[in-house]
Amino acid sequence: MDLGLKGRVAIVAAASKGMGKACALGLAAEGARVTVCARSEADLLAAANEIREKTKAEVLAVPADVLRPADIRRVVAKTVEAFGGVDILIANAGGPPLGSFDQMSDAEWQAAFELTLLSTVRLIREVLPHMRKQRWGRILSIQSSSVKQPIDGLVLSNGIRPGVVGLSKTLATELGKDNILINTVCPGRILTDRLQSGLRARAKGAGKSLEEYLPTATAEIPLGRIGSPEEFAHVVVFLASERASYVTGATIQVDGGLIRGIP
Repeated sequence: MDLGLKGRVAIVAAASKGMGKACALGLAAEGARVTVCARSEADLLAAANEIREKTKAEVLAVPADVLRPADIRRVVAKTVEAFGGVDILIANAGGPPLGSFDQMSDAEWQAAFELTLLSTVRLIREVLPHMRKQRWGRILSIQSSSVKQPIDGLVLSNGIRPGVVGLSKTLATELGKDNILINTVCPGRILTDRLQSGLRARAKGAGKSLEEYLPTATAEIPLGRIGSPEEFAHVVVFLASERASYVTGATIQVDGGLIRGIP
């Protein structure tokens, strides 16, 4: 299937590793021109070089922290300067820290809000004028299955990520007339550094090694395994494409069947 992405311009945040990198690689493989950004310049440049080598696509690497409004503006400005516009935004950021309600201070709640929700607001704000000008756009926000079912020990994520879903639902109504589609994609247990860190912490709490704990971590997943970043990226790339032209305002989980709820 031709996804109609050849020549499109995409910005992928937090793209030096994990799901962000996999999404950037998937878009580039379909012929998109891709800007990748992340805080670590060394990791970012390595990821950009890998994507270029594997896909022969045009890749622009811009070191940036999505917590800094000036960095977000610079990423979008450099993308427009290099590629002439922005068609696709993959809004992504590292998740808030693990912990229970009693462990979290006001400062930690504020930091989680700025990282998870406000960074998404700012990214969307910067790309919208370019998408409106051409009357075409795809905005994908990477969140978590916690927006559909709270996850034990992730009170910050459980409390703040649903706000991004509310934002996306609202913008789907506002932006539809401009042919700009916005959706939320929710990974379940995907094999990223963050997941491995969380699993190691839980394994340690259970007095087990990571390898001993893995059967417990996968027992609830109907497919019986943890997903890969590439499997997650396949869904994101489709939603960013011409072929997903009638999908907006959706919250789609990529979780191997982990979430049992009907909504």
